[in-house]
Amino acid sequence: QVQLVESGGGLVQAGGSLRLSCVASGFTFRSYGMGWFRQAPGKERDFVAAVTGNGVSTYYADSARGRFTISRDNFKTTVYLQMNSLKPEDTAVYYCAASGKFYSRNRGDYDYWGQGIQVTVSS
Repeated sequence: QVQLVESGGGLVQAGGSLRLSCVASGFTFRSYGMGWFRQAPGKERDFVAAVTGNGVSTYYADSARGRFTISRDNFKTTVYLQMNSLKPEDTAVYYCAASGKFYSRNRGDYDYWGQGIQVTVSS
């Protein structure tokens, strides 16, 4: 049974930081590219960041580059999203996801999804 369980969300003031974690189980974690997406109310689910299975390469949306860092620990089957300098427009439900592709920015390429976790940034 595949599971992706996010944690670390919550309420933070603008300029603050949060670290999201996503623990995976039920599949060969190191063989999957991992991504973070987010969905604000009334908007589509957008790509935030991705990391390849070996953790060597990372990719970011323009809105995240320079402020967010994605990383993974294949021994702990966990992917992280460190978010710094948070802005109110970062408020959304954040989802981690697993893709059988090397990496992808397209949500349609992701096979497994977590349940999502709320991040709220106050001004």
